Amino acid sequence: MKAKSPTSIDAYVGSRVRARRKVLRLSQVGLAERIGVTFQQIQKYEKGTNRIGAGRLQSIAETLGVPVQFFFEDDTEPTTYSLVSNGRDDVNAFLASKDAQALNRAFMAIESPAIRQKLVALAKSLARDTHPEIDDIIHSETGA
Repeated sequence: MKAKSPTSIDAYVGSRVRARRKVLRLSQVGLAERIGVTFQQIQKYEKGTNRIGAGRLQSIAETLGVPVQFFFEDDTEPTTYSLVSNGRDDVNAFLASKDAQALNRAFMAIESPAIRQKLVALAKSLARDTHPEIDDIIHSETGA
């Protein structure tokens, strides 16, 4: 029986693996060593050319510090991303970008919750200039 070929879902899951790995500043070699595969296999997973089995995905999730469902989250739901994006590909491209990685690393380095809240308030204020509805969208997402 021939194994199934990778699908668009496999490619999406792979893109989420790549984005999370990059946020953590973990190399393909580093991830590969931690889960017991070659870095070439990580490349294939991230490109969506090889499918990731359930057990392997669980291992990747644990290594990257996220729940398995992280890899399946649908960014096409109405969220603040829709303000700046035309779909999942744009969001994934942003999450994998150097700007997003730098922003996430800098934010994670801020230990003070008060300063983090001030930074979020600043970002909302800047977004409000071009998207006045930002507060309504954020509140509807968080249930606040």
